[in-house]
Amino acid sequence: MAGKIDVLLTDDHAVVRTGYKTYLSLSEKIGSIYEAERGEAACHLYNQHRPDVVVMDLSMPGIGGFESIRRLLGRDPDCKILVFSIHNELAYVVRAIKAGAKGYITKNSMPEMLVTAVCQIAGGGSYVDPELAQQLAINIASEPDESVLLKRLSPREFDVFCLLANGYTSREAAEKLCLGYKTVCNYATLIKEKLGIKTLAEMTLLASRQGLISTHSELK
Repeated sequence: MAGKIDVLLTDDHAVVRTGYKTYLSLSEKIGSIYEAERGEAACHLYNQHRPDVVVMDLSMPGIGGFESIRRLLGRDPDCKILVFSIHNELAYVVRAIKAGAKGYITKNSMPEMLVTAVCQIAGGGSYVDPELAQQLAINIASEPDESVLLKRLSPREFDVFCLLANGYTSREAAEKLCLGYKTVCNYATLIKEKLGIKTLAEMTLLASRQGLISTHSELK
């Protein structure tokens, strides 16, 4: 694309935003860099500034990354979103791409990969971390039944599912997602109904089979 690329960085950790903003600003291809700590703010700033690429974390308080993607694309189908997440589990990648994100890289990637991905997406292309791209192609070609089941969940239900399956209590999940305790309990009931399971143990086993049990210390 002609001209410099304006970027909106969305991450609830200020240190992460500052670090990658500094790195992006070193590239002559990058123009203005806006910052949002939550999805709600990202939607507002996108409407205000119309950046060329939105760099979106997934695990944030408030509406979260998946719902943010849905809202941004609902308002502007041409919005170009790059997911930049700690999660390298394939189920997250598949869900993000099918939600409409143009790319997916992890926070374990080399910093220069972020610039490469932003530039490629701004130019109308897509970009997935090479370590995940081959697995993604195989998964989309032959999707397991349980992966199809998970698509029944709304973005917020998926967030709650992942937290509960990873050992969060309902109160901890409510605090993490800035929701009411009863709201999370209601989500848990709906999730079990949609997935055809009855217990938290079954939820954890399903999440484990789909690679959604996190080993990252940052999860909590």
